[in-house]
Amino acid sequence: MPLPKAELHLHIEGTLEPELAFELAARNGVELPYADTEELRKAYDFEDLQSFLNLYYELMAVLRTERDFEDLANAYLARAAAQGVRHAEIFFDPQAHIARGVEMGTVVDGLWRALGGSEARHGVSTQLILCFLRDESAESALRTLEAAKPYLDRIAGVGLDSAEVGHPPVKFREVYEAAAALGLRRVAHAGEEGPPEYIVEALDVLGVERIDHGLRCMESLELVERLVRDRVPLTLCPLSNVRLRTVDVLADHPLPAMLDAGLLCTVNSDDPAYFGGYAGDNFDAVRSALGLGEERLRELARNSFLASFLEHDEERRQRYLDEVESYEFS
Repeated sequence: MPLPKAELHLHIEGTLEPELAFELAARNGVELPYADTEELRKAYDFEDLQSFLNLYYELMAVLRTERDFEDLANAYLARAAAQGVRHAEIFFDPQAHIARGVEMGTVVDGLWRALGGSEARHGVSTQLILCFLRDESAESALRTLEAAKPYLDRIAGVGLDSAEVGHPPVKFREVYEAAAALGLRRVAHAGEEGPPEYIVEALDVLGVERIDHGLRCMESLELVERLVRDRVPLTLCPLSNVRLRTVDVLADHPLPAMLDAGLLCTVNSDDPAYFGGYAGDNFDAVRSALGLGEERLRELARNSFLASFLEHDEERRQRYLDEVESYEFS
């Protein structure tokens, strides 16, 4: 039995494995520019964030119907459950689908066909977080939030993802203010490739409660002290950092130093189909490459539940935390 954990940084479109991509392509009459799954896997050798995003958006073409999104989510949930995930807060990118003629309702209803029954089927509780694409306009983000209003009973919060450099958080002040007025939780990618200042902006301008990635906070002692003082969670993605060349090799990852500094770090998979591993794989990788002991791993698992948006169900959160404390490593 794997260590119980929550996954807080997971893009559902990034769980599209080559086998499912070809299956959905055949179902929907989409021709992929790859001969087979082996050739497609070879394309997963990225130079940077942008080269990954190019393939990521290209493969989204196979996602057309509610059934496609349901199958995508169920495939992720089955893998996540097998790796110890007990709670998942899942990102989705509606703008990328709406631009292809796939309506908001198709995406949300399809995902919810899997998420709504996830606890009974997979033993995983879930929440859904709508992400805005930061390389799209602020006006597009506002239109997207408006389109999501009929579905807010199934959407817990908003996030900000895609190409970071050149798209500071302040660009999305208005849509985050609107999201806050609707009672939505707020997170944002910051400090992955962008500077520490983007993390500060995400906190001060967007009012986010969690920072996704946040790796570059270590360049500012003042920022680290603030994040520690305010207990702002960071959703780190170690295998993603290596695949996207943010960190050269996993042994160089600053996770141990971040934990030693008192930061509330969590370990997540980001886009696991593309980056070589799901949540449990990331835990195994940092345990091996960074020499993390059992208590450090338990701390990361504990942090994942403490950083989750489960305040509405403290009984559930405590149950998950109790599972972490009683876990016996093999």
